[in-house]
Amino acid sequence: MAHLDSLISTDIEAYLQAQENKSFLRFITCGSVDDGKSTLIGRLLYDSKLIYEDQLASIEKDSKKSGTQGDKMDLALLVDGLAAEREQGITIDVAYRFFSTDKRKFIVADTPGHVQYTRNMATGASTADVAILLIDARYGVQEQTRRHAYIASSLGIRHVVVAINKMDLNAFDQTVFNDIDVEFRRFAANLGFDEITCIPMSALNGDNVITKSKQSCWYHGPTLLEYLENVDVESDTLEAPFRLPVQWVNRPNLDFRGFSGTIASGVINVGDEIIVIPSGKRSRIKDIVTYDGNKKTAREAMAITLTLEDEIDISRGDIICKTDAPTEQADQFQAQIIWMDESKLFPGRQYILKTINTTANASVTTLKHRVDINDFSEVAAKTLELNEIGVANISLSKPIAFDAYKDNRQTGAFILIDRQTNATVGVGTLQFALRRSQNVVWQDMATDKAARASQKMQKPALLWFTGLSGSGKSTIANLVDKRLQSRGNHTYTLDGDNVRHGLNRDLGFTKADRIENIRRIGEVSKLMVDAGLITMASFISPYRAERRTVREMFEEKEFIEIFVNTPLSVAEARDVKGLYKRARAGEIKNFTGIDSEYQAPRNAEITVNTVEMSAEEAAEMIVSYLEEQGFLEE
Repeated sequence: MAHLDSLISTDIEAYLQAQENKSFLRFITCGSVDDGKSTLIGRLLYDSKLIYEDQLASIEKDSKKSGTQGDKMDLALLVDGLAAEREQGITIDVAYRFFSTDKRKFIVADTPGHVQYTRNMATGASTADVAILLIDARYGVQEQTRRHAYIASSLGIRHVVVAINKMDLNAFDQTVFNDIDVEFRRFAANLGFDEITCIPMSALNGDNVITKSKQSCWYHGPTLLEYLENVDVESDTLEAPFRLPVQWVNRPNLDFRGFSGTIASGVINVGDEIIVIPSGKRSRIKDIVTYDGNKKTAREAMAITLTLEDEIDISRGDIICKTDAPTEQADQFQAQIIWMDESKLFPGRQYILKTINTTANASVTTLKHRVDINDFSEVAAKTLELNEIGVANISLSKPIAFDAYKDNRQTGAFILIDRQTNATVGVGTLQFALRRSQNVVWQDMATDKAARASQKMQKPALLWFTGLSGSGKSTIANLVDKRLQSRGNHTYTLDGDNVRHGLNRDLGFTKADRIENIRRIGEVSKLMVDAGLITMASFISPYRAERRTVREMFEEKEFIEIFVNTPLSVAEARDVKGLYKRARAGEIKNFTGIDSEYQAPRNAEITVNTVEMSAEEAAEMIVSYLEEQGFLEE
């Protein structure tokens, strides 16, 4: 590596101390495809003499094979490491590089420009302090430029460098630069950036990257490196309220009990009074333990273990705060979501929400609107698709400690995880708690489910009949209901067609509406089971995720899934209501089995084969199951 510090050879300890005390900056490069992001980082590293000699030799060799600059060295290959990236000349994944100068240490994230990889850009932006937004001087502000600027703003980046690149192709025309400067500032006026700095440059040739360019004598601002070395991004987080999300309770022996994590914001001192959220327990800091020994003070980004003067119960998922500025806690929020999955976001579907140190089951109760990044208008939408941004209300299974994202990027951010695949499907920012939810609490009732069931001399349960249209679900459910009534049991049947005349009359048959349909029926069924009833629910309910969501509303063994297994050909041949014929003719859209999928149960408690048995035999089998499992008390 060409960049060396003289202290390395003369005083290694002094060198290490100097490195430790340098400030630290994370930044990203983003913008539209082919605007020169990877080339800019390569040029920054090359001109700073921060490339190892073997790396340089490798790039020179690869430039002849995969480069896009003819006989010249292609500096973009320093960060475009994937084979597909080199073959196509694009960035796909987020590439991180560490480097340092005499003034500062840096981690740079080179993010892709293609629309289909917008989720990767959001990943890089989530931890960045500064965004370098590249614009090709020949084309000006593009749609992806606006999208990346909006995402950077949404994820809390307040300092933006607009690198107006490839100015050499316009002979460093000041008018071109000024026009793009004005256009971007007009567009970004309402994005909340604290600072926008526009720099004319040629990443390929190094103009205004490290040194001032003679071709832009009219430009009097900083070079890119000068800006990065001097921008102040630390004061805001140090002045923010203290937050320690507890990651681990450190208990190596009976004499030590500490609470470990990385400080999200603020400063803490020995002797400070703290409060733990959500429990509300209070104590004082006894010791601040670090890898390098005990400290009297700790600050944002330090990994520490706190010991307290009092024995109080703290666990992973709690947040330790100073008593003068505790976090909020809630279980319902308004949030902004960036959707990152090929499968759409559907309100009502259950996801896992993960914050900096805790997880909770979550569902989007209302998708308020989608954001049109071209003009920031609010567009009505029932779902979010890949790379779309929306504002939604989210409901959680438990209260969590949080700050609004605008106040704290660490404790106000979350990801959404698909419950079946464990894939990250969305990232989001908590905007505020829905205040009304804080005033809605559970009312203790004098009579509980057990008492109501005992009065009826039965065990309550939900019998969930699922299968294709025409499979015989409603017929079998009615027969089961009739047999139980004749025995003196207390029952009720919820039928898919009937509830659409009242409770769910406002819902259509799109995937989003079907998910909401099942969510509502699950909630109603839960109330009926709580009333001590044996409840039959007869619904196509085509998606496993929604059936699983309903199952998890109930106690163990209360939810009995009954798969009415009728082949599509048989159900279509019956076609009692003539729906299959209309669906085949294109008169009905989103019809299950025709142009909308049905996901058969994998582990249903009962499977009924209506080809091999009659509806009466199926009903008798189900009643016998209830008897054997003790639901029908004599």
